[in-house]
Amino acid sequence: MTTENNDCNGNPCPASKLLKMLSGKWKAQIFRLALDGPLRFNSLIRQLEGSNKQAIAVALKELEEEGLFERKVIRLKPLHVEYVLSERGASMISVFQQLEGL
Repeated sequence: MTTENNDCNGNPCPASKLLKMLSGKWKAQIFRLALDGPLRFNSLIRQLEGSNKQAIAVALKELEEEGLFERKVIRLKPLHVEYVLSERGASMISVFQQLEGL
């Protein structure tokens, strides 16, 4: 049996929704790094000590599927990919920062 976390007005709690989207080993850390600007895959591997390519690739794909990130192909030489917060991801920043402050 599952229960929904509702606020006093019966609306779904945005914090619980965000926590569900960011569940996983690296997702919260990746989201936090995205607050500072676009992310590149290899820089994430270097910044997230103990991570591996497969785990980061899966986390980025899931964040993109959740609609929190957008994948942008930069067609300059050398060709590279950046991950940026989507409009939906940007709307979750205030909730994330409140959770971070606890």
